Amino acid sequence: MLTDKKKIRVFAGKGGEGIVAFSKEKMRLGPTGGDGGKGGDILAEGIPDIGALRQFRYKRDFYADNGKRGEGKCSTGASGKDIILKIPIGTIIRDLETGREDEIIKVGDRVVMARGGNGGRGNFSFRSSTKTTPEKATEGLDGEKKEIEFELKLIADVGLVGLPNVGKSSLLNKITKAKSRVANYQFTTLEPHLGVYENLILADIPGLISGASLGKGLGTRFLRHIERTRVIFHLISCESDNLNRDYEIIRKEMTLYGKGVETKQEHIIFTKTDLLEEGEVKKILKKFPDSIGISIYDDKSIEKVKILLGKLVF
Repeated sequence: MLTDKKKIRVFAGKGGEGIVAFSKEKMRLGPTGGDGGKGGDILAEGIPDIGALRQFRYKRDFYADNGKRGEGKCSTGASGKDIILKIPIGTIIRDLETGREDEIIKVGDRVVMARGGNGGRGNFSFRSSTKTTPEKATEGLDGEKKEIEFELKLIADVGLVGLPNVGKSSLLNKITKAKSRVANYQFTTLEPHLGVYENLILADIPGLISGASLGKGLGTRFLRHIERTRVIFHLISCESDNLNRDYEIIRKEMTLYGKGVETKQEHIIFTKTDLLEEGEVKKILKKFPDSIGISIYDDKSIEKVKILLGKLVF
């Protein structure tokens, strides 16, 4: 099951303490206590694996290393090791205390979630013309402690939407190398799947039902993923006894959900045309201008989808 929302706690490292030390060499007498090292940061880094948030199902707390204490001969202590958490691109990083949000958009993007504390000062840094032998040093500062929420919203060029069992997974598998699960029951797909055609990313958005915008089924969770798609392919099965009803159910749920989902460019695709006579298919397409009809068993009809994808300019 895809984990697309998770809370964790992050604890950046404490800065190392500065020290008091003096040189014992002749002609080099004086303070030589070094500063403490900086505490480790905790960062998030984007990767293409949409299932990467699963790692946070059982582990919630993450600690970076503390900085090391200063050393003699004016040497600064070693910095604490950073922790880098790998999360899917398309993830929002939300600071639950301040409400600040950052986004991971591209592979390799990094966000510092908690900063390590600065190291304390050694007595060498306190020397002056009037204080030639300071015996003062300071502790390192504490690192930041944050409660963070990750929320994944898929980033895709095309989102395949529609009621359950209309053929979204089958179409994705047909035109890409994706391996979505396919079966003839209501909640076939329980998590989004991605596929790539040419340079376009396609997302199979799990089947929606009436009331999805209010949370019925797993609706709002799935609607959230449509927000990041650029174009919608709205699939409707020809085996339905009421095509207009099926179309309006999805349109209503997207409108109620809002957030720009309802205004996205939409292309209507009727699936499973092999179940009807050719004349019946033509009547359906006439009622829905600019729509196309396909069957995964008819390669010529699938070419219509590929032509449509080829015309998309981003």
